[in-house]
Amino acid sequence: MNDLISGSDKVNNIMVVSGPSGCGKSTLIHMLLKKNPELFFAVSHTTRSRRHSERNGRDYYFVSEQEFFWMKEENQFLEWARVHSHHYGTSREEIRQKSEQNKMLILDLDVQGARSMKKIFPRAIFIFVIPPSIQELEKRLLNRQGKRDQSEINRRLSVARDELSQYELYNYVVINEH
Repeated sequence: MNDLISGSDKVNNIMVVSGPSGCGKSTLIHMLLKKNPELFFAVSHTTRSRRHSERNGRDYYFVSEQEFFWMKEENQFLEWARVHSHHYGTSREEIRQKSEQNKMLILDLDVQGARSMKKIFPRAIFIFVIPPSIQELEKRLLNRQGKRDQSEINRRLSVARDELSQYELYNYVVINEH
């Protein structure tokens, strides 16, 4: 499947949406998908547990650590990263299948994933979603489903500060006030 990378000039219909944990990027992506039938969501693989409202194959492909590492060893991911103690990856096959349908693909990636995809698909559209303030982000993380302890929230805020400093990687920055 290396032809997907070598033929990346043919895949020019990719939009990468990133942002710190809790900024609301998934909510924005779902709103975009609902209002725009010409958009497709490229579903990533993850080793994290499924949240109550999530469905396998719609939000993520939820896989075991063993399956994820097998896929990684078999070079099935265009990019992968460890984020907040879990692994995430973008499948070559997912991108290949959905790009053949000539619709815009939306990928929900962290900053590491966006940086990797920028090397593979430099003409993709990169959008960075940010909260109006760090205080608002902390409030959102505190209110998020699945209570986290303060040390986890502090860790995510620290990562968010680092991610926010990398905004120049993106074509557009969107402040999500909702």
